[in-house]
Amino acid sequence: MKTDVQIAQEAKMLPISEMAKYLEIKEEELELYGKYKAKVSLDVLSRLEDKPDGKLILVTAINPTPAGEGKTTVNVGLSMGLNKIGKKTITALREPSLGPVFGIKGGAAGGGYSQVVPMEDINLHFTGDFHAITSAHNLLAALLDNHIHQGNALHIDPKKVIWKRVMDMNDRALRNVVIGLGGKYDGVMRESGFDITVASEIMAILCLSSSLTDLKERLSRMVVAYTYEGKVITAEELGATGAMALLLKDAIMPNLVQTIENTPAFIHGGPFANIAHGCNSVMATKIGLKLADYVVTEAGFGADLGAEKFFDIKSRYANLQPSATVIVATIRALKMNGGVAKAELAHENLAALDAGIVNLERHLENLAKFGVPTVVAINQFPTDTELEIERLKERCAAKGVDVILTDVFRKGGEGAVDLAHKVVEICETKTSTYAPLYDVDNSIEEKIKTIATEIYRAEQVEYTPAARKQITEIVALGLDKLPICMAKTQYSFSDNPTLLGAPTGFTLTVRELKVSAGAGFIVALTGSIMTMPGLPKTPAANGMDINENREIIGLS
Repeated sequence: MKTDVQIAQEAKMLPISEMAKYLEIKEEELELYGKYKAKVSLDVLSRLEDKPDGKLILVTAINPTPAGEGKTTVNVGLSMGLNKIGKKTITALREPSLGPVFGIKGGAAGGGYSQVVPMEDINLHFTGDFHAITSAHNLLAALLDNHIHQGNALHIDPKKVIWKRVMDMNDRALRNVVIGLGGKYDGVMRESGFDITVASEIMAILCLSSSLTDLKERLSRMVVAYTYEGKVITAEELGATGAMALLLKDAIMPNLVQTIENTPAFIHGGPFANIAHGCNSVMATKIGLKLADYVVTEAGFGADLGAEKFFDIKSRYANLQPSATVIVATIRALKMNGGVAKAELAHENLAALDAGIVNLERHLENLAKFGVPTVVAINQFPTDTELEIERLKERCAAKGVDVILTDVFRKGGEGAVDLAHKVVEICETKTSTYAPLYDVDNSIEEKIKTIATEIYRAEQVEYTPAARKQITEIVALGLDKLPICMAKTQYSFSDNPTLLGAPTGFTLTVRELKVSAGAGFIVALTGSIMTMPGLPKTPAANGMDINENREIIGLS
């Protein structure tokens, strides 16, 4: 079979102006970025304010494994399948970060015959949104350090500056740095560091903002440092809000592209789900719901991270009413959860499948707590056997959930027609009673305990002394009545990435808390999760190239 990039380059794309016309987007509401990409004005939402919303479908997954799950691939395939059965559908995804593109995870444009295009543009810079976020973030850092250097009228304690710098690349050497070295004109020397751009609070703010005004208000509330007396210093006090918003004036507009079967796609924003809230932008989702019958969106990594944050953070803030959830799994990945080595996954192994299905079953139990009807989508591989498929269907039927086979990687939208029919059936016959898992007015400890015990199934939660102190400080600042954004490994329900399946009896350790006052949530860091990833021993970048004909090699 051809590579992803070969398939994408052979796709017959329509001019993006035609896609906009199909969606009834007006010419003045479209800002072209070449022939096949465009930004859509937020004015669309105002114009269609009184139009009823379409149906919102969340695509999530089991915990990721090296065997692969294909959540984005199924998302794209489902949107194309819905269009094939006559439902006007938009897929809504996050933008890829250059860190994983050049690292180990690869791009985020789907795969095989279920991709969004132009794939190479989407995975490489796209419309510059991440660069704008990086620039706005680092402008605030520069203004902060300049203020301290120029006399420090706000009495900022250099040892209590919490605003780092960011870049959209995996670079472990920048996690901890010392800045201000040199002479007296080179700034105040202090310890600092870099996060990856997708971990920036500005990324979260962009994705949760409901308007340009809301964006500016959120930017102004960001906490960047503390004074010697313990008073909070915000971006607004540094006079940074207007300039940051100026840098983000285009980035706030959703990006319109298409799938290889010419289904419209909004790709906008890209917070990681293991260190942020892991969902595409509120604006893209809301505009999509006004323009289409169905919007198929996703949440990052497994349902314990992405789906929980989609329901408890994004849907809560945006007042979204999801109609159905699709949870993606592969028999290969479930067998890996059952203890089978990657090299042995092609062989039938019902015992391992039985042992690994507990991961999927727990996700199903968890998703039921949010009140949204769910269906399981099996991303099919040629090595899946009839006995394995039947065993999986039996186990899911015992949970009251249907299993639908998909083959979108090889067949595109045609491979998701059965899933599309099932999603429509759910939306038309079942009532979603969506509600968040917890009340934001509960204490920080109560909210964390709810997520840890109800979703992860931890036996108890422990806090480091530093985390306990940070809780006290957050409460004293009056910023404790916010949702919790857990930063946790994506590979396990626990904070230990080696505990596969459905572990119980473990203790979840919260080592640090920080308030993202602008985004509107409290980040609780667990385990050894990093906000600046590193590259693997052999980065994907080592296998990438471009030839004289501008053909890209090695991008996936």
